[in-house]
Amino acid sequence: MDSLNYSHPVTPDLTIVVPTYNERGRLAELVDAVFAAAGHASLALELVVVDDNSPDGTGVLADELARTRPMQVVRRAGKLGLGTAVVAGFAVARAPVVGVMDADFSHPPSLVPTLFAAMRETGADVVVGSRYIPGGSTPDWPWSRRLLSRVGCLLARPVAPIHDAASGFFIIRRDLARQVQIQAGGFKICLELLVRGAPAHVVEVPFRFDDRELGESKMSLREASGYLIQLRDLYLLRLRRPSHRIARYQQLTVDDVGRLSRTSAPPPAR
Repeated sequence: MDSLNYSHPVTPDLTIVVPTYNERGRLAELVDAVFAAAGHASLALELVVVDDNSPDGTGVLADELARTRPMQVVRRAGKLGLGTAVVAGFAVARAPVVGVMDADFSHPPSLVPTLFAAMRETGADVVVGSRYIPGGSTPDWPWSRRLLSRVGCLLARPVAPIHDAASGFFIIRRDLARQVQIQAGGFKICLELLVRGAPAHVVEVPFRFDDRELGESKMSLREASGYLIQLRDLYLLRLRRPSHRIARYQQLTVDDVGRLSRTSAPPPAR
């Protein structure tokens, strides 16, 4: 079931998709934080919450929040996978630029306008929040998880030559996202879009990944196995279509992020 309860005549600049499953505890806080950041940057934002029938009532809460904000809620019958949740959100998005972030504050809401400002300044097709370029970090992770993630990203480098192809925090042109036929239902949707969509210009922006404070990590052996299968399929695709690849890569610095954060905010009142 889909719902659009807030009447908002302005076409948004950016739609952010937030997949949820049992995220009721912090969803309202996240929604407030993301819209506050967008408001400070004069960014017309739309949120799309895609809920996989959360037993804790996340979907019901999302419907309540959508009554007073530019939000859509997509309610699904069960846990159908993070990748398909993102695709479902992109399908209803109204903005020409779409993106994804987690519901648990792992991805900083304050950085959403900065990603959009980076796309606007550079003309990029995709802007990826990166944990693995200078300025990015995963300070709360144990060494074993950090090693596993790093190895996973290194394995993806031959098909997606960026440092954090496994990132779940990114924005992309809507027309490019919608033309890609997603084959994997796992959580590495960014990697899928980078390889199958072959955007001409990709930018990475550093950020600090703060581990979830409520609930448990979604990492599992099943997800890891799915990722290896996904990589196999994408390697085969690259062999069949060697020219279908990213043409330009750009990496922003912490100073760039600070500058974009300042320039994306409205001027102080006089």
